[in-house]
Amino acid sequence: MAEVAQKDPQIRRDAKAIAREIVERTNGDVRVATPLGLGKPVTLLNALTALALADPSIQLSIFTALTLERPEPSADLEQRFLGPAFDRLFGAYPEVLYAKHLREGTLPANIQVTEFFFQAGQWKGQAQAQQNHVSVNFSDALGILLSRKPNVVLQLVAREGDRLSHSCNADLSIDLLRLRREGRLPFVFAVETNRELPFMGGAASMPMQEANLVLDDPENAFELFSVVKRPVKDADHAIGLHVSRLVKDGGSLQIGIGSIGDAVANALLLRQDGKVAELWDRCPLPHDDFRMTGPFEEGLYAVTEMLVDAMLPLFERGVIKREVDGKAIHAAFFVGCRDFYARLRDMPADRRDKIAMVPVAFTNTLFGEEANKRTARRDARFVNSGLMATLLGAVVSDGTGDGQVISGVGGQADFVAQALALEGARSIIAIPATRTRDGETQSNIVWSYPHVTVPRQMRDIVVTEYGIADLRGRSDAEVVAAMLCVADSRFQGAQMAEAKKAGKLPDGFEIPQAHRNNLPETLRDWLKPFDLPTFPLGTDFEGVERRLLPALAKLKNARASKSELARLALLGRGDPPSHAEVEAACMARMGLEAPGSVAERATAAALRGALRETL
Repeated sequence: MAEVAQKDPQIRRDAKAIAREIVERTNGDVRVATPLGLGKPVTLLNALTALALADPSIQLSIFTALTLERPEPSADLEQRFLGPAFDRLFGAYPEVLYAKHLREGTLPANIQVTEFFFQAGQWKGQAQAQQNHVSVNFSDALGILLSRKPNVVLQLVAREGDRLSHSCNADLSIDLLRLRREGRLPFVFAVETNRELPFMGGAASMPMQEANLVLDDPENAFELFSVVKRPVKDADHAIGLHVSRLVKDGGSLQIGIGSIGDAVANALLLRQDGKVAELWDRCPLPHDDFRMTGPFEEGLYAVTEMLVDAMLPLFERGVIKREVDGKAIHAAFFVGCRDFYARLRDMPADRRDKIAMVPVAFTNTLFGEEANKRTARRDARFVNSGLMATLLGAVVSDGTGDGQVISGVGGQADFVAQALALEGARSIIAIPATRTRDGETQSNIVWSYPHVTVPRQMRDIVVTEYGIADLRGRSDAEVVAAMLCVADSRFQGAQMAEAKKAGKLPDGFEIPQAHRNNLPETLRDWLKPFDLPTFPLGTDFEGVERRLLPALAKLKNARASKSELARLALLGRGDPPSHAEVEAACMARMGLEAPGSVAERATAAALRGALRETL
């Protein structure tokens, strides 16, 4: 099949008709490539999947990543909390049909789905999804895709007059179309337009004639998926503050999604506004190693795989303003909250043009125009999050020790390698020192782990809430010592003993006294006077919901302990607190102001107890 762009693409309102034509053009052997995340044309994808479900003679393979799904509440309290706010929080995003059948175990043999990145935690324990996962750096995904010889590319696009925009996903699509124009990769290019998508210009913009088939049905277009911002806790804020003193004015920046990315952005804004001096004056943790705390006069240039929500306030308030070829930000894809999409759409065109959506090969590698990239990406700081780190500096970010994929490598290894290759650049992996699982506090700094994402020979900087571990070029003993100094003090003794037993520390080594008070209460005492916001970049949660979040988190952590649940319930059955009106509003929001059954009364009492400890 040799499919080329037509002068007059077929523009239709019927997704089923387009799906039938795709099957006809491919003779029923449909090999689909569709973008990761937001760029999936769900209406078209579902129509194509429905045809294959109804007709086993149709062979449908889908190569993609990051299939977005609204969460399925797993417990009564989650349903009570999320149910009334589902569309507001996550958008009225349609169910992806192949994901539904994959999750239910009803995907037939004629449909195969392969992903190289998962929505975090969504597919843990699902055998078919785990077996079909491909582990690959994002920069290498194009080559893997080409080896599968896709004959259909499906994408959600923005439309402006007679032009289309890759908008949220320039990552692989721009290169796929280039290969088609060069005659090296024939495929049907079918797109679905969505008016909520911001129209991004430059390389992301293309004439309508690039597409063969266009689903343009504004009246039935779906609402975009909205990513819910997570609360920024004390540990996140502390990590953000430590990272902020690593960022050099006039340098380059990449940050990832999530509460740590939000905390980093907030800390950079505090630094820009001259509000960090007192924070550091009162900091009880050693912090003399990196002291970049002044405002950004020259500003930063952002080169980032993902354009995260947190980038926009940095861009709007002049932290990100250093331009390269007329652009302040180069990014490959985005997915965010509804406010993020609206801000991009409503941004003046000349400002939005400072944000360039480009192939991931541009952002994640130095290949192609290498000399220019090296000049542009000076003093780069590539900031990404991990799950765990070993005392020898290896990082675990995407999976578990038994092989389960939590998310995927994505571009993390790309940016670690890039940091090591660029003069003056640093890779910064941010990891909270502890996590809570089944009510038990566990260390995220471990001696060893069966799986790693970034091996120890690529170690650079690890940041926890307790400080910065500068590991590049250090001996193993120096690395272990540095990692112990940013670990939670409740675990330092056992970890030090393990390192000594392995012969990686001298017998006489002791953790410096200044690093022996790495405890949550130390952070709390440091940060509480400054009243740092739980949602520094805004949220879709309403006021009562924001008050409920800490209590629900406390209850979730208490589930594994009957005694802790009983303690909270006993507290909840006591006399009303001074903030009784706020508590009553929270209980009403959860539909537990007048519990009926025995189970509801027990749940209500435990929730009241949790509220009384968190309000």
